[in-house]
Amino acid sequence: MAKTPIRADDLYRFQTVSGAEIAPDGARVVFCVGRVDRATEKKHSNLWVTPTDASKPQQFTYGDQRDTSPQWSPDGSHVAFLSNRGDQQQPQIHLIPIDGGEARPLTKLKGDIGGFRWSPDGKRLVCVFRKQDAEAAEREADEGKKALGVVARHITRVHFKYDDAGMLPSERAHLWIIDAHTGRAKQLTDGDEFSESSPEWSPDGRDIVFVSNRSEDPEFLPEKIGIHVIAPDGGEMREIGTPVGGKSLPAYSPDGAWVAYFGSEGRGDWWKNTRLYVVPADGSAAPRCLTADHDLHLSDVTLGDLAGFPGANPPPRWSPDGATLYVVGSRHGSTILYAVSVADGSLRALSTDAGVHEGISMSADASACAYIDPGMESLGQVSVMDIAGTRRRRLTRFNDALLRSRDLGDVEEVWFQGPNDNDLQGWIMTPPDFDVSRQYPSIMEIHGGPLAQYGHRFMHEFRYLAAQGYVVYFCNPRGGQGYGEEHAKAIWNDWGGPDYGDVMAWADLISAKPYIDKARMGVTGGSYGGFMTAWIIGHTHRFKAAVVQRPVTNFVSMWGSSDMNWVFQQIFGDVPPWEGLDNYWRQSPMKYIGSAKTPTLVIHSEQDLRCAIEQGEQLFVALKSLGVDTEMVRFPDEPHGLSRGGRTDRRIERLNHIVRWFDTYLKPQQDAE
Repeated sequence: MAKTPIRADDLYRFQTVSGAEIAPDGARVVFCVGRVDRATEKKHSNLWVTPTDASKPQQFTYGDQRDTSPQWSPDGSHVAFLSNRGDQQQPQIHLIPIDGGEARPLTKLKGDIGGFRWSPDGKRLVCVFRKQDAEAAEREADEGKKALGVVARHITRVHFKYDDAGMLPSERAHLWIIDAHTGRAKQLTDGDEFSESSPEWSPDGRDIVFVSNRSEDPEFLPEKIGIHVIAPDGGEMREIGTPVGGKSLPAYSPDGAWVAYFGSEGRGDWWKNTRLYVVPADGSAAPRCLTADHDLHLSDVTLGDLAGFPGANPPPRWSPDGATLYVVGSRHGSTILYAVSVADGSLRALSTDAGVHEGISMSADASACAYIDPGMESLGQVSVMDIAGTRRRRLTRFNDALLRSRDLGDVEEVWFQGPNDNDLQGWIMTPPDFDVSRQYPSIMEIHGGPLAQYGHRFMHEFRYLAAQGYVVYFCNPRGGQGYGEEHAKAIWNDWGGPDYGDVMAWADLISAKPYIDKARMGVTGGSYGGFMTAWIIGHTHRFKAAVVQRPVTNFVSMWGSSDMNWVFQQIFGDVPPWEGLDNYWRQSPMKYIGSAKTPTLVIHSEQDLRCAIEQGEQLFVALKSLGVDTEMVRFPDEPHGLSRGGRTDRRIERLNHIVRWFDTYLKPQQDAE
């Protein structure tokens, strides 16, 4: 059978694989398979189990609900997971025996359950839980008030909203202990100003380590987050001394003497690599950075558009002898699994192939590792790796038949020089049935972040645009991660400077290709990529069409309207706009939009709390007033991440509008045919 190009509605056909967790004995892996119900637009997921000997995977849970976040009990007899099955609006922790039987709800908590962890003896779990606000609970209990909805919101703190979560409750997220047999829940931590996250048990079960910002002003001093310890039965909390800076995902060593964690040092230096630290669990000495000599960012920041935004990393994983820590790091378009020596910080890559190792989990003896392995030409599958010999086996084959029936075209990796002789990496994706003797219209894609990277993760959008006859090209300009701190820091307080030079050098290289029609070049990007696309149309007319998506266009009005206000202030000299107005405005695309002539489509989600829709509205109205061909497409009820996690029909509609716009201006000859 002849292959066909990839389709927009393949988004309904894809099954997404996530959450791989290997059993303590290394014999099986439990994981999630997601799907979309085309009739209802609802997203469902169920648990599957596969043996690590590569025999056939089996579906483990059934039904039209969302079963996620599976975790094996320490003895491997049960799996705990989150599910909204039944009539539950909010996911609850459920338990299911691995060798047969029905899942049963363990919790019946009113509020939001976050991460959870089994105790070493399997008798309890610790979870992060945010109680429902009293006002919301009262409204839910009264049918009349429930029908009327929210009357008013009384805001008293700065961080009152978060993209894709909406308006945050006034309650904070705290640690709770759950009895694994009865489901009895007991609150462990409290506080009206503090939240806790990332709890992990000590090996003997006597302590729980977690992160929390308990400074005098947590909202404006995010760098003062600390590592704390508390006994599961309550009592006095103590802090382990650490330097000022970000911290996350602490994990005890097997003997309980050390805590490893990810972090960085300093205030607001978001360009810095996330590094690996170890500190005595009793706080008797200062932390030691194990990766100080390696210019490597220890987080998964490789972008894709089928499984949500990357970065949901597991804690550092200890070897049983406490001599090695296993972590993932982003480098040159890949997310790689590394082994780090605790003694001297030496680093060893366990895989040198280009690709992504997502969500690693280790068997109890650390002899085997399970992970999801998305690549440039494949959606993620469950794979296992033999740590000793680094032998790998792929255990699942979801979507393989579909992708074999699709002609994806080809991808070429390119290294090139930026304007300052800086090394840059990019990729050129050509259409199916590509003919080098022809000339093609092209689209440059610019990633968001900017602290992220394009690379070896499947991008349905790029493949779909290529299937419409476009050469699609994308690179990792300065300002992103995966290429060292100097690369990431280059645009700090200089957005639109070195990064603009890099993408123009990339466009120069592409336009020199004999198969590129220089008169039919387009550009698009979202979030930071939307910023750069808006910046481009105010600085050059080389592109014949642009699609600006969920952009930042005015940093003055962005201050105070985003859910991440403090990030932007720290980027621009750590002063508010009334003290640094010229600097904020200098780096805003709106300052230069009066020069724009490029036909531009603006796409924005109405519930975007990261880059508020007023940013897109300003651009649209400005272009209209200038007489530039422009339209705006707004998506109701969608957050910032529409392109990778929105309702599927809206994602398809978005793709269709992008193609329509580029076809109008880059394929004008079709109108005459």
